[in-house]
Amino acid sequence: MPSPRVPSPRPLARFSAAEAVFSAIRQDIEGGTIEVGSKLSSEAALAAHYGVSRSVIREALRSCNALGLTVTKTGKGTFVVANRVANDLSLGQYSARDLNEARPHIEIPAAGLAARRRSPEDLEHLTELVSTMLGESDPEAWVALDASFHSAIARASGNKVFESVVADIREALSHQSETLNMVADRQHVSDDEHLRIVEAIASGDSTAAEAAMADHLSAVSVALDAILSK
Repeated sequence: MPSPRVPSPRPLARFSAAEAVFSAIRQDIEGGTIEVGSKLSSEAALAAHYGVSRSVIREALRSCNALGLTVTKTGKGTFVVANRVANDLSLGQYSARDLNEARPHIEIPAAGLAARRRSPEDLEHLTELVSTMLGESDPEAWVALDASFHSAIARASGNKVFESVVADIREALSHQSETLNMVADRQHVSDDEHLRIVEAIASGDSTAAEAAMADHLSAVSVALDAILSK
């Protein structure tokens, strides 16, 4: 088995730590510096190499896994399995394409129902989530809030099926959001899209809420296609 590989050093300024580590590893894999079949060094060694925490390394490696560049085997480590992005993202139990095909049928009508049925408590919770996301600088914390935001809309719809389905795909949504933010810089754009959704729900305009959610999901789909077409 090839010896563990540490990607070549490069400056980590200007980006979040996870984005920088992910970019460095991805460039080394796609450029051939780290060959297919190689095993990356341990999380601890990579953290020391880049001067970041192990949680940052895990975040970067999750995106490498999602793009199909690496596979992490419990107890064995992370291995390079491809030097180009896969034709879909692997997001745990579901793929990104599966999610993008299903979400419009769930979250668009859920947003419309939320505009008609949301309680004052629902609206307060959604408003607090969006406000917190707008000021959140930690990427991992933002992703958790994003998952909570979509779950809260499904809950505010008053439809238990929508609420249950979104809860079931929550982990996959988090992985997708994390990867799109890191690869396509989606976080701040998503903030604006989320704000439009909440404003429509707050106004009780179901048509506007559905349109705002449709625009958001369409933008996510476009970002995904851009990643997979590279």
